Amino acid sequence: MNTPAHLIFGAAAFGRPGHARVTAAALLGGLAPDLSLYLMVAWARLVSDVPARVIFDEYYFSDAWMAVFAIDNSFLLWGALLGLGVWRRWPVVTAFAGAGLLHLALDFPLHGSDARPMFWPLTDWKFDSPFSYWDRNNHAGIFGPLEAGVSICLTAWMLWRFRSIALRVGMVLLLLAELGSSGIWRFVF
Repeated sequence: MNTPAHLIFGAAAFGRPGHARVTAAALLGGLAPDLSLYLMVAWARLVSDVPARVIFDEYYFSDAWMAVFAIDNSFLLWGALLGLGVWRRWPVVTAFAGAGLLHLALDFPLHGSDARPMFWPLTDWKFDSPFSYWDRNNHAGIFGPLEAGVSICLTAWMLWRFRSIALRVGMVLLLLAELGSSGIWRFVF
């Protein structure tokens, strides 16, 4: 899924009205599994001046990048962190880890050839899904609009549920980013 959708889904599932730290943690948890990708792409593109084609055709699939993705996309690590948060009754940790685990659960069936290893440290196996949120050859024409539609519904629900003006503005901006990124992938691929 597109990263803005992950933030929307995470905030909807784990954010709590009147609890800004918990809601912020849910937003950060929705972002965290993709953060390394953004940082590595930014470094390669802006500092090392590597062409985008090389980044996404070669670097993304390299052993070094997959090793990083294996850690920040590990069901086992996120599950352990969620278990710790629930066990210790730490709502901020629970929201962060819950949103991160939800991110992985939604990505797992929607990444084909671009899948990441998600069971580190046990294995570097990757599930090559027949479905994709971005690749039209793998049903993105269905899953992309579905992702956008659910994002619209969840944002509307959060606008009703949360009273914070800052959060409402943030959710609308995330929705606009989601709708923009969904449109870009449908156009490009």
